[in-house]
Amino acid sequence: MITFESITKDFGKLRAVNNLNLNVTQGELFAFLGPNAAGKTTTIKMIAGLLRPSSGRIMVCGVDVVAEPLAAKRLVSYIPDFPFLYEKLTPEEFVRFVADIHGIHPEVAARSQETLFQQFHLVQFAKKPIDSLSHGTRQRLAVCAALLRQPRVLIVDEPMVGLDPAHVKIFKDELRARARGGTTIFLSTHQLSIAAELADRIGIISKGCLTAVGSVTEILNLTATRNLESAFLALTETPHESQEENCFEQEKS
Repeated sequence: MITFESITKDFGKLRAVNNLNLNVTQGELFAFLGPNAAGKTTTIKMIAGLLRPSSGRIMVCGVDVVAEPLAAKRLVSYIPDFPFLYEKLTPEEFVRFVADIHGIHPEVAARSQETLFQQFHLVQFAKKPIDSLSHGTRQRLAVCAALLRQPRVLIVDEPMVGLDPAHVKIFKDELRARARGGTTIFLSTHQLSIAAELADRIGIISKGCLTAVGSVTEILNLTATRNLESAFLALTETPHESQEENCFEQEKS
């Protein structure tokens, strides 16, 4: 569902992502881990069509995100760590606006909104201006707006920022349910416990290079460590004399 073919992204002399080859399958919950400035958000923005690769190709459900950007965007919902919301609207108005943009029938949108607002406890805030809401409440609204579309691919960047434990659990349960229903989920997080709990597979990126891909067990075996934290540190704190030499070669498919 998401295929990276030799993706590189440069910002001037800085190589943020270096020769990324990866395939994420339908219904897979894939966690993308790395330290700060490793290339995670750059990668996510390239999937979402917010950045263009310097070289290589990204396919989403068989659609090239550069050659056919509008078609690709119709397949994807993106939840950033700090979402942009129209603050003078109410949550109810904002979700209606999102539905209109994406051509969702008003009755379908209204039913989905009702279900999501109840699930994420937004009913009491539905008619309040967004600029009066807390960060956590805004984050829940961003989640609801993204899920409203029933996307085939869901991209999530640090999804638990600002959420309290109860809503973290609700969101984790929803991610599991969406993946079981066939949605492909690409999840970036610094919370290793979330990745270990949810992910079918994990990819670790460091200094723009994919250093390992596999299940938690496979990554622990690769690093001869006992927990994901130790494995993560082993794969990201080793000095990189040559960035190319430390890139994990993921088989293309």
